[in-house]
Parts: sequence; structure tokens; C-alpha cells
Amino acid sequence: MTDADAIVLAGGRASRMGGVDKPGIVIGGRSMLEAALGAVDECGAVVVVGPPRPELDARIRQVREVPPGSGPVAAIGTGLAALGPEPAPWVVVLAADMPFLTRDTVRELLLRAAESTAEAVFAIDASGRPQYLVGVWRRTALTAALAGLDALVNQPMKAIIPTETALVELPGTTDCDTEEEVRRARESVDNDARLDLTEARKRIASLTPLVAYETAFADVPGAALAEPVIAAGALPRFDVSAMDGYAVCGDGPWRLRRDIGFAGGARPLGLLPGEAVRIATGAHVPDGTTSVLRDEFAAVTGDDLARRPGTPIRGDVRRSGEDLRIGDLVAPAGTRVTAALRSAAASVEVTAGSVRGPVRARIVMTGDEIRSTGPLQTGQTRDSIGPVLPELLTGCGVRVIDRVHLRDTAHSFDEMLTATNGLDLLVVVGATGGGAADQLRTALSRTGARVVVPRLALRPGGSTVVAELPTGTTVLGLPGNPFAAIAVLLALTPAIVAARTESAPPRTVLGPLHNAAEIAAPVTRVTPARCAPEGGWIGDPNIRTAHLAGLIDRDGLVVVAPSAADGDLVEFLPLPS
Repeated sequence: MTDADAIVLAGGRASRMGGVDKPGIVIGGRSMLEAALGAVDECGAVVVVGPPRPELDARIRQVREVPPGSGPVAAIGTGLAALGPEPAPWVVVLAADMPFLTRDTVRELLLRAAESTAEAVFAIDASGRPQYLVGVWRRTALTAALAGLDALVNQPMKAIIPTETALVELPGTTDCDTEEEVRRARESVDNDARLDLTEARKRIASLTPLVAYETAFADVPGAALAEPVIAAGALPRFDVSAMDGYAVCGDGPWRLRRDIGFAGGARPLGLLPGEAVRIATGAHVPDGTTSVLRDEFAAVTGDDLARRPGTPIRGDVRRSGEDLRIGDLVAPAGTRVTAALRSAAASVEVTAGSVRGPVRARIVMTGDEIRSTGPLQTGQTRDSIGPVLPELLTGCGVRVIDRVHLRDTAHSFDEMLTATNGLDLLVVVGATGGGAADQLRTALSRTGARVVVPRLALRPGGSTVVAELPTGTTVLGLPGNPFAAIAVLLALTPAIVAARTESAPPRTVLGPLHNAAEIAAPVTRVTPARCAPEGGWIGDPNIRTAHLAGLIDRDGLVVVAPSAADGDLVEFLPLPS
């Protein structure tokens, strides 16, 4: 669409919304500025008029009207002047306060403009109101309208609207000027933006990886390799006996010497043909050894050694480097730092390396009604989730730093989302719904967070939200319902850890659910299950979600798709033991 340039107005702070950066408000996983830029991404030159935004693509020109906040006419004039020396005949002008703008919005405006003789074409929103900041201008007409004013500062848009205009009703052109309008817009998105677990995990993979650093592997269980581990020594380091028995030279019989080779002890002197020496598993075999005769195959008579009749002939010597040679790959980047990795690396003289993670988390319990210790007052309930979350998160590879309780105050959520130094993950329990005290989503918007998962198509757990703060910290907002919180934590935390540490997510465990038809519902359900003797699982058709008693004597949870039939394969989420 090189015959059109674009001016996006993204300046000022919304006085009717507490002074927040309105273009930065996130609705449906993207900010309103991102919506406007996405709508004009087929245009030639694009200018954003507003405060500096370092995160924008370098190809987008950024300017600011003078003085800042001097109105849309001044901003349009500044943007027009910044469009460059090779102007397109059409200019698209969009305000960055509409969450549902799309490329089709701009395409339709340009099509109508090309078909008419009007000097400008503007959108009409769903209420029938003309949106003069969603339009396409003939450049000559826009230039003339601005030049006809004595000054551009604080002029109303009507001062430059041409006599000959065209109006076209377009969806998605209603602006958001108040918190109530933002809330309604989010609700409309949420109705269509509930993600299944597969899509949610796919979007979680876009989270920003942690910075890599060098450390000892023993100090970072739960981290992942940022660089491959390469063998610094051979495995085995030297030729060793694979069995307790006798190092022999030749086919036998042999003359048995009196010296013995022990693991970690001095290496026996070299063998001559027909000689043998007693040797232990792991001991360095002497030069000249052709094989090791294990004890159960050996017949000893005084100083004479022979092979028992009918026993197989085996080497039973592990040769230097037969498992790994210097320079061989031990584990690729992205491998989790587990006990097996640490052991394998240490066996080839590698005990440290470059890693990402482990993910450091703070657990945030919300709500004045929640009490961890002490007697309960009227209207209060015991915190039955917070004390068990560290154990569950540790099982998912997360290092829990602390657990705090957030009161229901006007600014507590904002303070919680900004005090993230040294934290990679905030696990927030409660405040994710739409109730009067559920402030997490609004607070995320005020911080300019990128919403990755707006909601889940899952029961229970639909109110879940996953977001990334400007600092890079991940926010996992869990429902306040205890069972829903645990179910979503087990379903999504491994994907978050994998994304932040750039490691492979755990393999999905699938198996038959023998009573799936009893559990299936119009929406995907997650419910406790126990292992069946014949393999697969038996799920609980009914579960009380306000507590975790339903998890007692259960092996994990099953994710049951709508209309699942008995015996269908389902995903199994094991409970950390």
C-alpha cells in the first residue's frame, strides 16, 4: 500500500482514566497503539506522534507535537511534516485509542476514497458517530486545510474537516476514553479470546528468555543450559575393568600373579602373554590386557587360572573414550540441569557452564478475606493454597523466593507489579476475574504489560491470565479457587519455565481415560485422576473445587476435551510427589 502514508496519534495521557498512557493500554493481548500500527503496516511511511517509545520498530518515525498535548490538529501537522520527501497521494490518520482496528479498516477506507471525489473519508462507529481520527485524506487536501489555519495549537478537528467528505460505517472504530469503556472492550475480547491449553502454551513460548550466566551446575537445579556441555576429558579416562575378575593376556590358560589391581589404586605392572592379575571393577587394567575374565567364569587352582568350560568369551574391558571422547557433545543447549546432567558432566571434568535460570518466583496471595495465621475473624477464610504452592512450583522447576499477602487497596497491585527486582515470575492467586476486588488485569494494563494469555477455555481455571511486564518479569495470574489454581499451575508453569530458560517443555503424557464420557462437558475440563491397573486413568466425574481434598490419594489430573469418549487419549498432569 505504498500509495498511502500513515500518521498515528499516540500522545497525551487520558485525564478521564487517571492519567494512564491510553495508547499503551492492553486489550486482547495487544496495546491500542499496537492495534493502530498493525492496521497501517501496509502503508509506506509511518509516523507516530507522541512521547518517545523505544520499543517501536526503528522503521517507524517518532515525533512530538510542540507543545506536547496541544491537540490532534497540532499532532497531525507535526506528523505530516515528518512523512518525508517522497509523499504518497493519500494519508491515513488514526488515533491510537481503538483496540479493534485492523488492516481491513484501512483497506476499506482507502477503497472508498479511491472510488469517490471526496477530499477525505472518515469512519462512522457503531453508535453512528463520525470518527474524524479514523480517516483517509488526499494529501493535497490535508496540507491545504492545515495551511489555512493561523495556528495549529489547541484547534478542534472540525477546523480542518473539508466540505466534501464521505462517511463509511466500519466495525471496530469505537474508541475507549474511560475505564468503563476499556472494561467493556476487554469483556468483549474475553468472550472470543479464551485459549485452549495448546494455544496458550504456544503463546507462552514467546516470553522473553532469561539472561545467560556462568555458574556451577550444583548451584542451579531447575536451570537450563544456555550453551552445550562439551566433554573436557574422556569417559572412561583410561582402560578400566568392567567386572570383578582377572585381567589376562592371551587366550589362556594363565599364570596368576600375586599383585592385585584396585579401583583408584596403583596400576598393576604390564602383563606378559599367558599372565593374569586379580582386578576389581573400575580398576585401571595393566598394559598388555586383552580381556577381563569375570569371577563367575574363572577356575583358579593355586597359581593357575583357566576359563570354565562352556562360559562365553567376553572382553569386559571399558576402553578409554568408548563412551565420550574429548570434544564430544554431552548435552545440547536447552537441556535441564538435573542430577543426571550434573553427573554426566562431572564424569568428563565439567562442573560449571552457561545457564539460564532457575526461574525465581514470588507467590502473591490476594484478598482481605485470606488469613494465613492466627484466629479467623468474621468473613475471613484460611489460606489453604499459599503454603502448598512452593512445593508444587519446585516440582515444576521454579525456585520460590518468598510468599507475600496483598491487601485489597487502591495501589497495592501497582506496587506489587513494579517491585520485581530479582524476580522472574509473579504467581498471583486471585484477583483475575471481573469482580469489584479483582484488580490484576487493570493494574497490568497500567504497567503496559503484554498480555500473552487473556483467558483459558478451561473449567475450572477460565479466568487465568499470563502477562509479561515491561521489566521482563512474567505474571501468572491464577484463579482464587483452590483447585482451579492448582490445575492451571500444573498445566502452564512447565511451559513458562521452558520459555524463560529456552529449554524444551516436558513431554506430554497421554493415555486412555476409561470413563471419559462421564466427565466430558461442552468445554474442556480438568479433574483429578488415579492410575488404572490396566494402564491409563480413571477420572473423578465430580469435584469440589473450593478445597484440595479431591487431590488426596490421586496421582494427577486429566485434561478432558469436549465430547470425549471412553478410552480416548487424554493429557495427564502428574502431581509432584
